Amino acid sequence: MDFYDYVRPITGDTILFGLAIFFFCLWTFLWSFHIGALFYGKYKLYRKIPAVLPDSLPGVSILKPLTGVDAHLYDNLETYFVLNYPTYELLFCIQDESDPAQMVVRSLIEKYPKVDARILQGGKKVGINPKINNMMSGYEVCKYDLFMISDCNIKMKPDTLLDMVLHLKDDVGEIHQIPFTCDREDRLGFSSILEKVYFGTVHAKQYLFLNALGVNCTTGMSSMMRKNVLEEAGGLKAFAKYLAEDYFIAQAFLDRGWKVQISSFPALQNAGTGSVSGFQNRLVRWGKLRFAMCPANRIMEPFSDCLVNGINGAWSAAVLFNISGLAFFFVHLLTWFLLDYLIFLIMQNGPMTFSKFEFVVAWMFREITSIFILLKAEVSTVVQWRAKKFRLRYGGVVEEMREGPKQFVL
Repeated sequence: MDFYDYVRPITGDTILFGLAIFFFCLWTFLWSFHIGALFYGKYKLYRKIPAVLPDSLPGVSILKPLTGVDAHLYDNLETYFVLNYPTYELLFCIQDESDPAQMVVRSLIEKYPKVDARILQGGKKVGINPKINNMMSGYEVCKYDLFMISDCNIKMKPDTLLDMVLHLKDDVGEIHQIPFTCDREDRLGFSSILEKVYFGTVHAKQYLFLNALGVNCTTGMSSMMRKNVLEEAGGLKAFAKYLAEDYFIAQAFLDRGWKVQISSFPALQNAGTGSVSGFQNRLVRWGKLRFAMCPANRIMEPFSDCLVNGINGAWSAAVLFNISGLAFFFVHLLTWFLLDYLIFLIMQNGPMTFSKFEFVVAWMFREITSIFILLKAEVSTVVQWRAKKFRLRYGGVVEEMREGPKQFVL
């Protein structure tokens, strides 16, 4: 028996023990997301508007990029005409002059003639990002230094704008809303439940915890910012080379010493159409964007899922403590589910509009399919956004894909 016969088993056991320690530490760390999200969500969300308001409130320009009409567009847009706020303007940005969204907006302008609202057509080509191109005509004519970008499928509560402005302290450069979905009377079946459960559990957990730590975790579906600070970073057009412009805008504020925070009220998404496959494609697109912006996510994200993390934790516990891995896994699964449910109740801030059984089914479906969504995001760097396709490059920069001899256009 030579030297290597003694070293091999020692080395193998050492590596195995080291991996077990690593996975158990990772399993333990990921529970901090739940605990942090629960405490921060309870502290931050749905806080009451102060009884005494400042003597004067700044004006706000609200940019609404529109493309097409769905079943809820009128209802969603109408909530912006009845906001409980003294001074604001609505700038509806419509790229195509023949877009039927114009008729919806015009009918609301006629219904609420006292609201400062107008339509801006055509946009301005400043880069790859179609949303920024569409908004440029509105951005350039904003009356106020505070401006808000709000997607067409967001439904506002009357006090939401006031709440966001009150959160904009002297050291805060941007306020954004945590994404959620509104309670729907015309539920679109399982897809609407799945979407609500996703945004109320796994997405809320990460969003709340990372924002509590001051980490850049921002979505641009509903955000307010200081225009003068954005102009220091090159203005809105400087971010038109990215599809995930919201992340890079927030990072520009952080790099300049400004804080980026969430408001008390979630952004209530209220899309007129939906399907399970369409929602999953949306998650795949987001996954591709995250991987391009931060390649480390490719390695870490799969381990953060409930099932993968539970398997790793069960194996490491069996190796380190000689306990039943199967029993450990099921306790992990049950505890993870219960904490997700508590986070959902904080996000919902009221009774659920579907049964607990439907919640369990949607939660299980999301957890089982999550790893396949991440794998699908890995296999291609091509992103479909409405009718256009883009290829992602390192750092989040994109190239538009076109048919013909010259396929990619910078």
